[in-house]
Amino acid sequence: MDPEQPSSALLAPTLENLASVKVFPLIPALKKDVINTIDSALSWDQLTAADINFTIVRPIVNKYARLKNMAVVYACLVVRSYFLSESDSNLAFAGVMLSRANLCEILAYKLLGPFATNYFQLVAVLTTSWSPLAGATREVVVEVEQNLGARDVESSQSALEMAISTDAKAFLSSPVTQKVVNDIYNGTVVFSHTAHRSILADNYKPRAIEIYDPQAAPFLDHYRLRVPKYGNYFEFLNFALLLLTFVLCLSTQDKTKLTNWEVAFIIFGSAFALEEYTAATEHGWIIYIANTWNAFDFSLVVIFLAYLGLRIKGLSFNDLSTSSMAFDILSCAACILFPRLAFFAVSDNVVVLSLRAMIAQFVFFIGIAAICFSGLLFALWTLDNRSQQTSWSISSIAWLMVQIWFGNTSLSFDQATSFHPILGPILMTIFAALSNTLLLTILICILSNTVARIDSNATQEHLYQFTISTIEGVKSDALFSYQPPFNLVALIILKPASWFLSPRALHSTNVFLIKLTSLPQLIVIGLYERHLCSCRRFRSSGKDAAYSFYNSLPRHIRNIPLVEALVGSASNDLYDAIFEVEVAEDFDIFDESDDDAPALRSFDSREDIRASGTSPGPERRKRPPSLNGSRVGSSPQASPRQQFISTLSPDDIPQASPRRRVISTLSPNDVFASPDAITTSFRSPLARLFSQRSPVDGPAVGEASLKRIETLLDDVRSLPVQRLKEEMKELQDRQARIENLLLMLTRGMRNEKQGTIST
Repeated sequence: MDPEQPSSALLAPTLENLASVKVFPLIPALKKDVINTIDSALSWDQLTAADINFTIVRPIVNKYARLKNMAVVYACLVVRSYFLSESDSNLAFAGVMLSRANLCEILAYKLLGPFATNYFQLVAVLTTSWSPLAGATREVVVEVEQNLGARDVESSQSALEMAISTDAKAFLSSPVTQKVVNDIYNGTVVFSHTAHRSILADNYKPRAIEIYDPQAAPFLDHYRLRVPKYGNYFEFLNFALLLLTFVLCLSTQDKTKLTNWEVAFIIFGSAFALEEYTAATEHGWIIYIANTWNAFDFSLVVIFLAYLGLRIKGLSFNDLSTSSMAFDILSCAACILFPRLAFFAVSDNVVVLSLRAMIAQFVFFIGIAAICFSGLLFALWTLDNRSQQTSWSISSIAWLMVQIWFGNTSLSFDQATSFHPILGPILMTIFAALSNTLLLTILICILSNTVARIDSNATQEHLYQFTISTIEGVKSDALFSYQPPFNLVALIILKPASWFLSPRALHSTNVFLIKLTSLPQLIVIGLYERHLCSCRRFRSSGKDAAYSFYNSLPRHIRNIPLVEALVGSASNDLYDAIFEVEVAEDFDIFDESDDDAPALRSFDSREDIRASGTSPGPERRKRPPSLNGSRVGSSPQASPRQQFISTLSPDDIPQASPRRRVISTLSPNDVFASPDAITTSFRSPLARLFSQRSPVDGPAVGEASLKRIETLLDDVRSLPVQRLKEEMKELQDRQARIENLLLMLTRGMRNEKQGTIST
């Protein structure tokens, strides 16, 4: 999966092949298999356990991997979105639906593995915009159109966009996915897809997936303006210019007329608002708002539009108060612009990553608290109206409650009697206790848990946000190739021209305007990609030369601490060089008895061994034949056991085993017919003791058999019995876990059937 491999047209899937892929048949099939498989609530750890992976996940993965359909990953994420929506609507089975959604995510990144061998296919699987109705019959399309009404049914999304919209963070943070995302971010992978929801679409020359070569590409390549890495630098510069014009606009404000800096800020602000609107239209609101920074940018756009509306009204009617209100609202944008520019440098910080989730939960909690205490607000206002002197309005009472909520408890006791001499202190005391003790403690716990949860998954959250920003950078709308404020010029010129120009003429005009307005940026990018990359190769070769010179130095000079600190230690290079050596011979470092350890194998593997007649273990060296009696009589001093065995006759020696090993693949006839086959089969010493018999009788053969018995008894004592017991215990524990899982699934199905019968 090397992105530096040459881009061959035979490896990259063509646009015609991608358009012919059938997507819709995968969706109902995956939905059916997931529903039939998961019928109880399982956590993520349980779904990724070894027993679940072996019994549930792997069969489904193998089933769909054989199809070799590049849209299968997208289909898994579509089914995941269905189960997520069902978990929100069907609360009684929310746990089961979430388990099924998590299983779809697991299937998605496991089905991504078979495509990783071909890098072009992998990029196509993740970046191609798939239509969920591709491959559906006409009846299905008509039924979907009737269910949707007048809405568009031709919308398509890529697997990465679908993963973002379904919060499949484990899928997006997987190494295979991040490899593609990083190459897209750096501009190594180049592709384009047809724009369907663009404001200004230029679909004349869609580009297939290819590896970018700066030496073969044109020097002024306008497609490089859409590379996300360069887009981040341009975005930083645009924000800096927007902030500069913002500060100068407020510093030189004039309520009666427009100043030059105010006109410049309005132009840059309008271009910024157009860029954000185009981004939200291109990828959809869900993907747009999933990015933390887009929430801040959207707030800035709202403030700018409010300022612009009030400013136009104030200048049109010569209303100074309205113009003053416009500048007051615009000054609030400083709370967003200044930190937004600073967050470019600390975007990976845990606090910054958790800020969006904390703000969302804080606003939600405050809204719930405001609804709960609205009754107290009305009660205090009613008590004040019933008194002789009415001094409290709704707004003043609300402001008093806000002050008490944020810790100014003394106001509740000072102003309580002004509402009612008896009920006022009681109500204020209850409100102060609830707001400052109970609810505030709950809020702190909620925010702490949010930070702890994001901190535990900080890497995953960062990769999720990085993927969102990368996918947003690869946009098909022609307006994204223009830097603000030139996107306003392109919209004014090209949008009316698209109504009467041909696609080719529109494309030529678009390319000319891009190169005209972005000429400095294209020159900088061209010089960077050609000369700095060659400089890196030069530095790399120079580093190798320096290392070779360092290795040629004498040992006492190389061991000087200063030289080693400058050049680096050679220990790691030595370790790397060791693993680069191809070892041709097998070093004999183990005894033959170590190879006789029994291996735990499944029933299917034993059946395959019987059918093939081969040894399941590694081929062992043959023992020297011991049928001659020289070894028996060569020992000057025989052990007592040898003396006892030597007194036995050949008839006293057991000739056959009372039972045969199941793993043996040789019959007794095969043993007599082919003695050499015995040494090549995988048998324990007991099997060799009781299965091999010599058809020849005689004193020499009997002595050799006695010696063989002695040798095999020694081998029996050296068997790893304890390891066999541990492996058998592990198998029993695994079988118990699988039985418990099947019992849980059976109980869930039984309870569901009983509930159906009762209803």
